[in-house]
Amino acid sequence: MEWMTWYNQLAKPGWTPAPGTIGTIWSILYPIIAITFGFVLVQAMRRKFPWSVTIPFGINLLANLLFTPIQFGMRNLPLATIDILIVWSSIVWMMWAIWPHYRWVTFAQIPYLIWVSIATTLQISITVMNWGR
Repeated sequence: MEWMTWYNQLAKPGWTPAPGTIGTIWSILYPIIAITFGFVLVQAMRRKFPWSVTIPFGINLLANLLFTPIQFGMRNLPLATIDILIVWSSIVWMMWAIWPHYRWVTFAQIPYLIWVSIATTLQISITVMNWGR
């Protein structure tokens, strides 16, 4: 079964955004993420702050990249929920870690945090609504 057919058959809350809306939001967020993550990496390489500041950025990038294969490839809702909780937690952690060094990077992550908060709530809802199916 194609992933979109599978996803469309899942029980979802009435406030679930349309797939096109989700795609549009990510197309806005990914450039912000790329610019800020790249900036953080370059500054770490220039030794502007300890490499430990980059750890939450790396965890976030990995967890973000793993979500789609887990959710739509493996079709594992509980594992996707754990993954998105890691994404959300690592955004908060990276905002906290970079704040003393480059506050603008923290502020630039606010739209990402807001969207992932909505997406996390949606993922938890879908997982609960489809538990045991």
